[in-house]
Amino acid sequence: MQTALATSRANGPIGIRSPSCEGCNAARPGRAEDSLVVEFWGLLKGSLMKARIGVVDDHPAVILGVTAILNEQPDMHVAAGGATIDALLQCGATLDLVLLDLVLVDGSTPADNVRRLTALGVTTLAFTSGDQPQLVREAARAGAAGMIRKSESPETIVQTVRGLLQGDPVPTPDWATAILADHAFISAHLSDRESEVLALYASGETAERVAEELFVSRTTVIDHVKRIRAKYAAVDRAAVTKVDLFRRAVEDGLIEAER
Repeated sequence: MQTALATSRANGPIGIRSPSCEGCNAARPGRAEDSLVVEFWGLLKGSLMKARIGVVDDHPAVILGVTAILNEQPDMHVAAGGATIDALLQCGATLDLVLLDLVLVDGSTPADNVRRLTALGVTTLAFTSGDQPQLVREAARAGAAGMIRKSESPETIVQTVRGLLQGDPVPTPDWATAILADHAFISAHLSDRESEVLALYASGETAERVAEELFVSRTTVIDHVKRIRAKYAAVDRAAVTKVDLFRRAVEDGLIEAER
């Protein structure tokens, strides 16, 4: 049984609608509706084990298309969608990752939208035609985790989404080009020692192991990491989590992304 999508007006939310709203109260033991209700809630329970994805695009057909692609995967489920961030959040779904179009009907900026999602602990994947690289750079500076073109194959879209969900960003040529063309990405001005600490720590080492490697105390390493995060934040390249630090280190050429 396919989960129904509730679509409102052009600028309204697209979210999961439970058929129980119309059928559960009418169901009685022995009736066919009972088996449908059981089936629906079985599917819903299964979806709770999957990564919860949101899609923000002001073209409903795009949302429905991406939903069809991702919902075919055993480990992810599109839980909400909308033409704007406001519409998405009205759905009330808790999300792990959002595919975000960078040009929306409400005129909101990529930076503002990425920051709103980041504040909620949601990873952002820029989902765009790619014809405005300055918007990609803006989203990247605000903390977007990556970019995927709408014209990419379903397989590439799935691979990119899954990589981000697993904390293993999949850099695309467009994403790399946008980053390399943006001088803000080389303006964190880390010291040599901070670069050493970041390279080791972002590669997966613990603070204790970094301290041993550099012959300093654990407290010194923690202080370095705090200063590194502050420097990245000062140039609008937030690095709140260790995964963020990994991305910054890759962007700045301190380490290579393993594939």
